[in-house]
Amino acid sequence: MTPHINAVGTAVPAHDIHDAFIAWARTRVSPRERKLFDRMAGRASIRHRWSVLPETSVGGSPVDPDGFYHGERPGTARRMAVYAEAAPDLALRAVAALGERVSLAGITHLVVASCTGFVAPGIDQILARRLELAPSVERLLVGFMGCYAAVAALRSARHVVRSDPAARVLVVTVELSTLHLQEVEALEPLLAMLQFGDGAAAALVTAEPRGFAIDQPFATTLPDSDALIRWNITDHGFAMHLSGEVPGRIAQALGDPDLARDATGGRPPASIDGWAVHAGGRSILDAVQTAFRLPDDALAVSRGVLADCGNMSSATLMFVLARLLDGPAVREGLALAFGPGLAAEGFGFRSAAA
Repeated sequence: MTPHINAVGTAVPAHDIHDAFIAWARTRVSPRERKLFDRMAGRASIRHRWSVLPETSVGGSPVDPDGFYHGERPGTARRMAVYAEAAPDLALRAVAALGERVSLAGITHLVVASCTGFVAPGIDQILARRLELAPSVERLLVGFMGCYAAVAALRSARHVVRSDPAARVLVVTVELSTLHLQEVEALEPLLAMLQFGDGAAAALVTAEPRGFAIDQPFATTLPDSDALIRWNITDHGFAMHLSGEVPGRIAQALGDPDLARDATGGRPPASIDGWAVHAGGRSILDAVQTAFRLPDDALAVSRGVLADCGNMSSATLMFVLARLLDGPAVREGLALAFGPGLAAEGFGFRSAAA
């Protein structure tokens, strides 16, 4: 008996804020740094990032007059009020997209991952109620793990199905990163915020041999790296610190033969024909490609998600898996994501028909 990701549904908000953010961020830095910012923004390989924050009355972005971020900075309470309303709505859109692909009858377990907001009763309870799931459904909320939380959520679903082959586990990831804009003038945090957008994804994990079989999981934390990715809860939202050292540390770690062997399950990278790598940024994808000596098209699906949606934290990997599910059969796949710690987590997968 092998647990399978039967299908994945995804959803993004309707408001594209990428170009508006770039225009705003350029005004925050000195003329000298502006040239570097422009160069880095052009190299980011991101075309769109989506936000739950609405357009202004005249069609402007959240930083324009009458926008969410114009004038006095919104406090964390106001941002969390938006999260409490918008996160369940976006998550339900992803579940609805999943329901168009596979029956959601008889859900026994619900696993929800999110790091961009807090609310109690939790978003897991809100979703269970609005989906009219049975009160007996067992719930798990994976909170504040960051970009690799999709791996933790799917791994938990795998454990559930391995212990109860009749289980039908609904896995949901939802992130509203654009609720945490910080009015900084330093280049590094502006470039970090340039990466992030909002999105949600939902997957059904069961023992039914359909979709992707989930094979052995993998997890590690890199030594002396805990300061490289941080979320700090402030009076004005969650402040992200994303060090420019992260891609280099990832490349260095994956260059270690023992760690690389653990990550790939002992398989030569050349034998892997399905790469689901978290699209955390172009430089991170480049680091993985370089470390494993992959051809230029190996990470095309991850790069496509990055271009179309940016980094949606935990939801991003699920978007990559959704696109791979719609593509050719995968004989040997590897899902891999990175986040605070600095942690790397993943699992092997393969098409049910492969």
